[in-house]
Amino acid sequence: MQLKLLPALLLLTGIATAQQKGNTLKLWYQQPAKEWTEALPVGNGRLGAMIFGGAGDELIQLNEATLWSGGPVNNQVNPDAYKHLPSIRAKLFKGDYAAASEELKEMQGLYSQSYLPLGDIHIKQQLPGTPAAYSRDLNVADAIAGTTFTSNGIGYTREIFASGKDQVIVIRLTANKKQQLNCKISAGSQLRHQQLVSGQQEITLKGKAPAQVDPSYVNYNKEPIIYEDTKGCKGMRFELKLRASSSDGSIKADTGGITISNATQAVILVSAATSFNGFDKCPDNEGKDEHKLATAYLQAAAQLPFDELRRRHVDDFHYYFNRVSFILPPSPGEDRTKLPTDERLRRYATGAQDAELEALYFQFGRYLLISSSRLNGVPANLQGIWNKELRAPWSSNYTININTQMNYWAAEAVNLPEMHRSLLTLIQNVASTGRYTAKHFYNTRGWAANHNTDIWALSNPVGNLGKGDPQWANWPMGGNWLCQHLWEHYRFTGDKKFLRDTAYPIMKAAAQFSLDWLVSDGKGHLVTAPATSPENKFITETGVKSSVSIATTMDMSIIRDLFSNLVDADSILQTDMAFRDTLLQKKSKLLPLQIGKKGNLQEWYKDWEDEDPEHRHISHLFGLFPGREISPLTTPAFAEACKRTLAIRGDGGTGWSKAWKINVWARLLDGNHAYKLLRELLKISSNDATDYHNAGGTYSNLFCAHPPFQIDGNFGGTSGITEMLLQSQLNAIQLLPAIPDAWASGEVKGLVARGGFVIDMQWADGKLKKATILAKNGGPCRLRVLQPLKGSNNLALSALKGDGTGYLYTFNTTAGNVYTLIAE
Repeated sequence: MQLKLLPALLLLTGIATAQQKGNTLKLWYQQPAKEWTEALPVGNGRLGAMIFGGAGDELIQLNEATLWSGGPVNNQVNPDAYKHLPSIRAKLFKGDYAAASEELKEMQGLYSQSYLPLGDIHIKQQLPGTPAAYSRDLNVADAIAGTTFTSNGIGYTREIFASGKDQVIVIRLTANKKQQLNCKISAGSQLRHQQLVSGQQEITLKGKAPAQVDPSYVNYNKEPIIYEDTKGCKGMRFELKLRASSSDGSIKADTGGITISNATQAVILVSAATSFNGFDKCPDNEGKDEHKLATAYLQAAAQLPFDELRRRHVDDFHYYFNRVSFILPPSPGEDRTKLPTDERLRRYATGAQDAELEALYFQFGRYLLISSSRLNGVPANLQGIWNKELRAPWSSNYTININTQMNYWAAEAVNLPEMHRSLLTLIQNVASTGRYTAKHFYNTRGWAANHNTDIWALSNPVGNLGKGDPQWANWPMGGNWLCQHLWEHYRFTGDKKFLRDTAYPIMKAAAQFSLDWLVSDGKGHLVTAPATSPENKFITETGVKSSVSIATTMDMSIIRDLFSNLVDADSILQTDMAFRDTLLQKKSKLLPLQIGKKGNLQEWYKDWEDEDPEHRHISHLFGLFPGREISPLTTPAFAEACKRTLAIRGDGGTGWSKAWKINVWARLLDGNHAYKLLRELLKISSNDATDYHNAGGTYSNLFCAHPPFQIDGNFGGTSGITEMLLQSQLNAIQLLPAIPDAWASGEVKGLVARGGFVIDMQWADGKLKKATILAKNGGPCRLRVLQPLKGSNNLALSALKGDGTGYLYTFNTTAGNVYTLIAE
């Protein structure tokens, strides 16, 4: 089937993407990076690099996606934690929330491990004069970074890319006059390592990661970084190799690095590997041979000339990237692409229009996902794969009370299902350790995961056995939320084998945990207890502040979502009807959504005030997005309550919080408000900004400012733009559901709707003009649009009875066929 679909996919996406290339999909600057958040990222899903672009001293900071501290999780860390549950629940139902919160600390496990930096490369170039005519750029369409400058009339260039095909980072240095290239290349690492001369043109760093790294916010241990593990299990090994070649220069490697002399052109290959061998294997005594892996990558790449390495890299990247294009007409006035990206951001922040910057930001998110998410079980973390700190902010881990999920909201819709597999396979690992968490921490069947996980698939409540705050540490809904990604992958792809063999068993086990976790509130409803609304606190009617209560709206919404998805899954598989009946019966008893006295969607079990009314989390709106329980089309009263909640919360917040709100406003079909927040997300931010209510924005390299950098804001922003253009969570595909006035005209090609429909759209004056739909799986296609359409080429559309919110059509499709609809 894939071979049959390929010509149609190329027809739909290839031409438009080619038109979008060039300066419109390029970041560029007139000076080297001074800060890490000014450097430019490249990656192949495993190796990542941040390129600073210094003329005389180039710094390239390196990462390898599997390089983490620690080793397999201890599944017996707190085996008696569940014994505290009866006492905690009794306190909650008596209203003693403070005491319940304090005892809940007894149900905590250990913190996650940390994602680590690999090393740094310095290229110190001997220049004959002062650098001039400087420029550096990142071509997002080709995934190639470049630096150019002149010195004493000699032109110098650097070209850098991370090849997914050949699994190396490739650096080419050139001079436009013969034998004028002279430089010294050195490498180092913050981790313990030794450097070796491994060939006449090659150096190697061999090192080992720590067995334990405390989170950056833990400051009570004298040794926050511990290397030794007496059991010989934790602490993976790593190897970094650099090899240089030149057609006319001389090259010599010694303990100080690699010296290139009198060359016209030189190519540096960077290879790296770790001993990581899976989430449940000791990376030391059961680890892979990192030397063999790094050497094999390097030797294979060294057999290919630079032009062939470049071609293979570009072809591999284009295979994913070229599936989607998004073109907005240039804003009136000067050509913004001729302005440096940091200058464009500064002007944009003062109110300038720059539609091409907005389209670039959308594609930059897709670029980052391809570049950071191509390993099974190792999805993009809080910083993708780019991190320079030994103790990174929040350990650069997987925060599964919002941030990890946000990384993948757009993956299927922007035609990158392969990147989604990195998360889907991690979920399988977390479900494995999660069975111990369910048993020991909650005395239930099934599996559960909490606020954090890592490459070792941690699932216990974090907090270091009582030192964490329950408002973020104790939240056993993480696994249930992750299950939504399994179901969504099926909805987009129609892969019934995946649903039957992988998704359904994991989802069912999560539901078994939820069935055992729910308790009666004595008023006819099933509730969760204890329950939190991640990272927020309430104030009771008596003035008590706490974060632990009963049946938070997020808890109940996630469980309803899980049960609904399983019921729908079994209606397809028809293999587990008794369990489906149980879910339907229990779902009917779940505490329903509630509207508070302010007209807002109630966040807590009771209609309490928030300690922080403008809190960055909007967890209780889960049912609106990413869920499908609330919609202006199906539940208008709850949709209005969501609008009131957002008005109270305000439009401020961290970068990722703004991104979440873009998606939510798009689901509310308010494209202009979503666009307002997109503009605020693109507000240029500085490294020293720390106000979580107002500082969220974008750094000059387009990384999202939490602050500090978190990549979920980038991915969430791309998702929000996608939701403005296309929605399919309900029983019809909505074309241009939340298009803002600022995007009156444009075109998008290659987006994917649930059901496996690949969609191209053109619009003008705010109205859809043409839609082309490729049916990958066939079956009925149901559309909701804002103006009447007709089929072309004898396509017969059946008009359905409208509901006052647009026009509804349906038509039957055959797998592999393309259908065109035009405005009447």
